[in-house]
Amino acid sequence: MITLTHNMILLPFLVAFVSCNAPPVPTDDIIIEKTFSPEQCLRAVKNGDYVRYHYNGMFPDGKKFDSSYDRGSTYNVFVGRKQLIAGMDKALLGMCVNERRLVKIPPHLAYGKDGYGDIIPPNSVLHFDVLLLDIWNSEDQVQSNTYHTPEHCGRKVQVSDYVRYHYNGTLLDGTLFDSSHTRMRTYDTYVGIGWLIAGMDQGLLGMCVGERRIITMPPSLGYGENGDGSDIPPQASLVFDVVLLDLHNPKDEIAVEVQHLPDPCPRKSAVGDFMRYHYNGSLLDGTFFDSSYSRNHTYDTYIGKGYVIVGMDQGLLGLCIGERRRITIPPHLAYGEEGTGTKIPGSAVLVFDVHVIDFHNPSDSVEITSTKPESCSPLSKNGDYVKYHYNASLLDGTDIDSTHNYGKTYNVVLGAGQVVIGMEQGLMGMCVGEKRRLVIPPHLGYGERGVEGEVPGSAVLVFDVELIEMEEGLPEGYMYVWNDDVSPDLFVEMDKNKDGKVEASEFSDYIIKQVNEGRGRLAPGFDPNRLIENMFNNQDRNKDGHITEAEFKLKADETTHDEL
Repeated sequence: MITLTHNMILLPFLVAFVSCNAPPVPTDDIIIEKTFSPEQCLRAVKNGDYVRYHYNGMFPDGKKFDSSYDRGSTYNVFVGRKQLIAGMDKALLGMCVNERRLVKIPPHLAYGKDGYGDIIPPNSVLHFDVLLLDIWNSEDQVQSNTYHTPEHCGRKVQVSDYVRYHYNGTLLDGTLFDSSHTRMRTYDTYVGIGWLIAGMDQGLLGMCVGERRIITMPPSLGYGENGDGSDIPPQASLVFDVVLLDLHNPKDEIAVEVQHLPDPCPRKSAVGDFMRYHYNGSLLDGTFFDSSYSRNHTYDTYIGKGYVIVGMDQGLLGLCIGERRRITIPPHLAYGEEGTGTKIPGSAVLVFDVHVIDFHNPSDSVEITSTKPESCSPLSKNGDYVKYHYNASLLDGTDIDSTHNYGKTYNVVLGAGQVVIGMEQGLMGMCVGEKRRLVIPPHLGYGERGVEGEVPGSAVLVFDVELIEMEEGLPEGYMYVWNDDVSPDLFVEMDKNKDGKVEASEFSDYIIKQVNEGRGRLAPGFDPNRLIENMFNNQDRNKDGHITEAEFKLKADETTHDEL
């Protein structure tokens, strides 16, 4: 390359000139032929602009005397400040980035009668094939052009916010120098506090999550006079195509948006409650990362106790059963700078759309709401045999079961462990015709396991119960009681064959006869044959298969056996 004084011209990107297509020889002024014009021309060169261009310089016979290509570096210069030969100062005016021109310059607008040393003879006409790559002005500032605005923008980037974004970085002529997309990793940084080049610090301000914008900056706000030493040349304008994916501030707390609030709401969740809820989890840009719905199973956990991330622990407090809310959690209250290593990137804001199915506290008892008939007695107690109808559901209204589906009542002996503890408690003290709603926490229902295919684990149950019929039970510890006075010859009456021993059949026949004649009563709700068998076994103390008079005793004489 030839070394030129401030009157010499060197231009960005010139391709070899084809002599057969050369413009006519200039006389008084330069001759310009535009060989390529870009579709868009956002800006044209004017006096005072700084340009970067490539060029090939040739004589009219096609002989090359200089080329920026050969040096592997663009020519960078201010236009209109006499840093170029007069003809080139004129030739560059009005050019657009990526425009290509063939320029012919007469001697008086080039090196005149003196020429330039041994390189350019006196009175030489010069041809230049010029390609403009960059243009900026010392007064330029950052330019931002938003080409996609999200429908909702709840918050915009401010100084000291932390952002995650993707970008493509190009020079003004479109040459790609960097891209976060190719690395498949967002660029994560604080904004406005000097962690970025000045132009990007300014250009990101005011963006919404999901917004896309073109940020163009002069070199003074980019990498300046030296470039980055590799892909970004000195004095280069930079263009960043940015999409903002995430935004938070280290001072942020969780944000809660209630989307549905049930009415009434008799109780709100508190620290120590056990909650079952469904959720969809996404990043702030809408990227899905997890859902309880896809697993067809609620997420079940204690709240306020550190079993979930801090932000969720906070966001699940004060909810009603059936409530839907959106909980937005900054990374320092979620998975922090590291993320999860898979679906949740580092420093990611998380958005959970939550639907509360139920919650309870381990200290909860059965909740009873009652509607009683005018006359309400007697009241059910341990040992009573009750018949009732019920409709069973979960707290969210999901039906589980109903006796009405089978057209018959459900029958149990209270205190015999034939139903879950909560139901047994809820049926105590009822009268026939009474209706109750029983809310039973899982530790008094089906516990953590539930009933496969019917009742989810840790589910609160709701039973709408109506007591239809009740038979009074026997005193605790009794399987049989006398309605009349006990015969003093009881053993003799049982010993039908008078052999001094009561066989099992004799014992059974006698008890059944007493019951049928109304003189005695077996404990209701149990298999009578099984009861009689147990009574016989209790009396048969030596287990020889029959009862002797010495073995035979009434309950009144006993303290440890459930028998007569």
